[in-house]
Amino acid sequence: MNDKRFLTPQETAALIVEAGRRVLTQPWQRTLVLSLLAGFYIAFGAQLAIVVTQDSAVYLGAGVSKLLGGSVFSLGLMLVVICGAELFTGNILLVKAALQKQIPWWKIGENWLLVICGNFIGAFFFAWLMIQTDLLLPEKMAANVIGIATVKSGLSFKVAFVRGILCNWLVCLAVFMAVAARDISGKIFACYMPIMAFVASGFEHSVANMYFIPAGILLSAKQMVNPSLLCWENFFIANLLPVTLGNIVGGVIFVAGAYWFVYLRQR
Repeated sequence: MNDKRFLTPQETAALIVEAGRRVLTQPWQRTLVLSLLAGFYIAFGAQLAIVVTQDSAVYLGAGVSKLLGGSVFSLGLMLVVICGAELFTGNILLVKAALQKQIPWWKIGENWLLVICGNFIGAFFFAWLMIQTDLLLPEKMAANVIGIATVKSGLSFKVAFVRGILCNWLVCLAVFMAVAARDISGKIFACYMPIMAFVASGFEHSVANMYFIPAGILLSAKQMVNPSLLCWENFFIANLLPVTLGNIVGGVIFVAGAYWFVYLRQR
């Protein structure tokens, strides 16, 4: 590795493979706690995006409102990358280590299952905490929370799947660039641009939706309103399932697999 402010793509790919070897020795309890933290961190960013976009479109326009929402949402990945946490969508890059025969494939499945469960528990608990604060009750805020959750719950399987592909293509690129950066400012900027882009573009992130949609369901129950699309069945089947599958495909093919093929595959 060099001592420049950033690593080359080939050096970054190799470092991601080396980092993936942690699944061979890391205790499951540590992985679980780190995945809970990632759920909290992404939820922090999601909640901040809700606050910023509750009325910004009225004054600044829809495009600028999406830009601001994506900008503040990037806080979540910054916390994951810099403070350390296990995020399911970022852990898609473990595939690179398996392709390089540094970890067995079953270890990836084990890690993904534990991490996605921890991410869900963390994001859901954060949603429950926000309901207890009553900070989501003001009319504009509540309308934004329920509106976001309702739109996401009403997507078709195909649309949610494709949006999930595009989302994690960018998220994994953000992680890739953050690994390449050698200082905090570089890591922050690496996280910011791709995450802002996916949120502003309207793509779908499985862990973010573990906060957005449960927050909407819990809030609608508290306010005793019942949007027809907003229910647990639609959350799990119509959104979380296709978005998670899309996130896997996007990260595996367009980042983990592509950069392994270009830089690490034995010719």
